[in-house]
Amino acid sequence: QVRLVESGGGLVQAGGFLRLSCAASGRLFSMDAMGWFRQIPGKEREFVSAVTWVAVNTYYADSVKGRFTISRDKAKNTVYLQMNSLTPEDTAVYYCAAGFLYGNDWTRIGSYGYWGQGIQVTVSS
Repeated sequence: QVRLVESGGGLVQAGGFLRLSCAASGRLFSMDAMGWFRQIPGKEREFVSAVTWVAVNTYYADSVKGRFTISRDKAKNTVYLQMNSLTPEDTAVYYCAAGFLYGNDWTRIGSYGYWGQGIQVTVSS
């Protein structure tokens, strides 16, 4: 079993920034990637960013490229999402996820086997 716990969300004004963290624990020996997804009420969960654990390849949705930065701390089993220049359109529940299959498309929800409970990010205008 793998447990993922997000932190760092909250309320911020447009143009501001937040840094999300996701700490992983449990059976992590073969973890290949961690990612971030978000969900707006009434819409499907969508890909935000991902990072492979060993090679540190990074992936970003077009909507956040240039504003968000994903990183990982291998020693802490933690992935971060630095979110800058936030807009109200970034308001959502953000979920971190862990995947264990080499070669997966890390932009796809189905590539991940474990999910955090989600954390609210609200950007006011």
